[in-house]
Amino acid sequence: MSRRTTGPFGVWAEMQRQRQRQLEAEARQHRQEAREARAYERRAAQSYREYKQADAIRRTEELDARVAMLKDLLASGCRASVFRPSALMRAEELPSLAAVIEGVGRREPEAVVEYFSAALYTSTAWPEGFPRWVAMTYDPVARQLVLDWELPAGDVVPQSKYVRYMYAADQYRETPRPVGQRRALYKEVIAQCVLLVLHELFAADESGALESVALNGFVDGHDPTTGRPDRIFLATVMAERSSFRELHLAQVDAESCLADALRGQVSARPDQLVAIRPGRRPEEVGHRVTTHGDVEEPDLYEMDPIAFEGLVAELFEAMGMRAVTTQRSNDGGVDVHALDPTPIRGGQIVVQVKRYRSTVPPTAVRDLYGTVQDAGANKGVLVTTSGFGPGSHTFANGKPLELVSGAELVDLLHRHGLRGRLGDGGRPDSTPPPAPNPSVPDDYNILGMSWSGSVALDVCALVCRGNRILTDDHFVFYNNPRTPDGSVRTLSATAPDKAALCASFDTLPDDADRLVLVAAVDPEVNPDADLSGFTDARIRLLDPALTELGQLQVSDGRPHETALVLGSFRRRSTGDWDFVVGGKGYTGGLEELLRDFGVEVD
Repeated sequence: MSRRTTGPFGVWAEMQRQRQRQLEAEARQHRQEAREARAYERRAAQSYREYKQADAIRRTEELDARVAMLKDLLASGCRASVFRPSALMRAEELPSLAAVIEGVGRREPEAVVEYFSAALYTSTAWPEGFPRWVAMTYDPVARQLVLDWELPAGDVVPQSKYVRYMYAADQYRETPRPVGQRRALYKEVIAQCVLLVLHELFAADESGALESVALNGFVDGHDPTTGRPDRIFLATVMAERSSFRELHLAQVDAESCLADALRGQVSARPDQLVAIRPGRRPEEVGHRVTTHGDVEEPDLYEMDPIAFEGLVAELFEAMGMRAVTTQRSNDGGVDVHALDPTPIRGGQIVVQVKRYRSTVPPTAVRDLYGTVQDAGANKGVLVTTSGFGPGSHTFANGKPLELVSGAELVDLLHRHGLRGRLGDGGRPDSTPPPAPNPSVPDDYNILGMSWSGSVALDVCALVCRGNRILTDDHFVFYNNPRTPDGSVRTLSATAPDKAALCASFDTLPDDADRLVLVAAVDPEVNPDADLSGFTDARIRLLDPALTELGQLQVSDGRPHETALVLGSFRRRSTGDWDFVVGGKGYTGGLEELLRDFGVEVD
């Protein structure tokens, strides 16, 4: 069971972080004002060409400074002030702090976690923009602190090595940093982060509460087998106090120290999110797990509309663009105006923000396209807290439009140092299947799909009346992971299945009499493939405990076909559901199949 830290250390830690955020914001403002002043002076004193050349040099220097900071992360972090209770601000206003510190001395798990969460959360050792999220618990018998710590994503390493100004073309040219160099530096950064966390924990342990620390480092990513948001663990270590105190961290090679001296592990390809098996996890200890660092996450569903538009504008600013929100009246259908200064692919961008809980209708995407044309913009972006149906994606294909779903928005916010969540679940497509109901053992079924061959397929479902879909929202696929009522959902597959859906037949809409299952070739993964390699296909019918209830055979694929109706569950007059094998194939892919069922595809 997880809970947020609300004790006196948590209150003090939040005060410290609020103050730190204010100082960081003021520092950013001062740096911005200084940059603008220097830019004005350069423009006034130098020719256009000299200014551009100087700006290219400045941008290269910023890249070099960023790389130098990353390489020196551990050494500079060790020079930062160590967490001490005596350094607490306004301690006289928090008299219960003494009780927490006494609890640490008595090895009380809640007090220990409260104390060390504050030590990590208020640390000044981390560069601006680095994530700071932890899930932690304490094993008093082993005197071991067990935690999961969020690591920076791969884009923390600059993609470019240096910038040059090309006078003849009047544009900047960025020379990419070699892939091998980016990979090596990112791996080094991960190792430094792990060592720095260990340093801060052991340094803050004045009472000797820690004999060891079990630490797992992760990033938010997507499971490569399912495409669903998931934590990807990239580092793990179990460090004994006696071994760690012998290290001279400012002089070590971080990777060698972690792997050889501490017997830890770092992913061989962290830039490609190649996961490792984590060590001991907080939920395995048996005590309550406390999370810290997410208390400032606003619920995007509940935000004030103007504040939400401001957050989207701030995201575009963090991505290197200039962005402003529009006035509420006469905005011409535009919520945010953005300007991408990147040569060739940059330009004016109009942004519409839709804070929806249900799927955005295709009409909204068409309206955005009209706005782009009327404004003469280079691109239109539609940002939502929900998702888009197949009609929207098909209409946007090939047009200067970009659709950002709720899950992608949350990932982008976190990737650029901002915060936001979608209700209690965090992401709209991370909803688990309904919990088993002991009194109703057949509350829902899992439909596991397997086949022979290496062709990559999208397995989807349509809730229909006859051969017509109820609404576009009743087409369940990777970009619309559930029906509005949640009766049908996508689900991560478990071996031997390659795809899975969850269906609660008893709660399907009253006017629905068919649940149609279809499969289509993924054109991005296998652009030249057809369904001739789709053989030995079957559907496993499972109960909530993953007990197999039976298997349903479906038709094999045929050459030149790229989409196929696998079969349909049909409601009989008695209320029972029977499965009818499909077999109809389509050479025009999923788009042609959807039109056959009345899905709006333009």
